[in-house]
Amino acid sequence: MPRSYAGWFRLVAVAEAVSWIGLLVAMAFKYGLGEPLGVTVMGWVHGLVFTAYVVTCLVIFSPLRWRFGVLVLALVASVPPLASVWFERWAHRRDLFTERDSVEPTFWGRVRYVLRELN
Repeated sequence: MPRSYAGWFRLVAVAEAVSWIGLLVAMAFKYGLGEPLGVTVMGWVHGLVFTAYVVTCLVIFSPLRWRFGVLVLALVASVPPLASVWFERWAHRRDLFTERDSVEPTFWGRVRYVLRELN
């Protein structure tokens, strides 16, 4: 099991890319050979992994202190096939997977504070 944010993100990004490829292959079988079962199965699997990728992005962007633009780029990378792997490599080259020390609260820390104040 991964022990870092980078490890978890890499695992989910590669899984998302592989499920994309599986879905594309299943679509070729559906429209080329008339076998729709593959799309039913791979569509469900890809939807699950896609959701895991989005949740992973939303969870790790705050402790890693990503700028909002980086988060948007990570989320947009989930749409084209294999772009999640491209984003993971791009972010790794720019050292975006290391935690930054800061006295300022994280994004989710600010959200928690606002919700407490509203109650």
